[in-house]
Amino acid sequence: MKHATLRQLKVFEAVARHLSFSRAAEELHLTQPAVSTQIRKLEDHAGLPLFEQFGKKIYLTPAGAELLTISRNIIEQFGLAEAAMTQFKGISGGKLNVAVISAGDYFFPRLLVEFIGRHQGVELNFTVHNRKDLLEHLAANLADLAIMVRPPHQPDMLSEAFAPHPYVIVAAPGHPLVGRREIPMALVVREPFVVREKGSDTRESMHEGFGSSFDKLNITMEITSTETIKQAVMAGMGIGFLSAHTISKELQTGSLAILDVKGFPLMLNWYVVHQRQKRLPPVAKAFKEFLLAEGPGLIEQMMAVEPVRSGLPTPSASKARA
Repeated sequence: MKHATLRQLKVFEAVARHLSFSRAAEELHLTQPAVSTQIRKLEDHAGLPLFEQFGKKIYLTPAGAELLTISRNIIEQFGLAEAAMTQFKGISGGKLNVAVISAGDYFFPRLLVEFIGRHQGVELNFTVHNRKDLLEHLAANLADLAIMVRPPHQPDMLSEAFAPHPYVIVAAPGHPLVGRREIPMALVVREPFVVREKGSDTRESMHEGFGSSFDKLNITMEITSTETIKQAVMAGMGIGFLSAHTISKELQTGSLAILDVKGFPLMLNWYVVHQRQKRLPPVAKAFKEFLLAEGPGLIEQMMAVEPVRSGLPTPSASKARA
């Protein structure tokens, strides 16, 4: 193992965490053949197979399970070393490791650009995940900060709300319910719904929004992509439950409409989350303070739509209602 590299260990850890070469490749921004090559090289160094395959699924071998624990310790130690050196660089020379749920990638890159524009020299590692993968990413100490809607309840995690986050029910502009006021829940649950997959933040928020009526929903399709859900709704395949922060463009162009359903919009919050005992590097601490102080105003500017035209309450109105 003396010739194994940190890169190989990181690739191995990602494959082992996902038990998928393709998902590891997506996370690491590599091709699947490149991931396979790194795993083969690591197995050559170990002199043992690290994975075994049964059907279409892969599993860790006993040797692989043992190496996973060791690899995570090595990766964590390198992270601590990097964080320690970052303390001497301050904000401008630091590396910001941040992960966000998929709904956040509609505005979050612009927040990052705003922050980095004020602190030249910041190096960025930015990844996007569904809720399940994001929590795994955070627990594995692969991100200093995580941005999500439904923070974990574990006592070892610290979560702080920094901006309101409305969820709405959307339909194609020609849908019969568009334009109706205070649509009763009993009528909405009979409509065909196109929804996000189980385990996603959006799906969990949907549970909260519909409460006891959730089990009555007529769910006809589950899709892992917010963009695909929007396209399906625009095509008339059903109605959808989505973050209002993901549909501002469609509201402005008139390709989607918000239904005025009783009890909606569902008002939640964006949270910035990190491990409670984690010693945040200066750049991560500064970015967290930036989100808490300026996040609401910047998101409001970025996601602004005409309230009358779209039916979407402005963020300021949403705050007052929450």
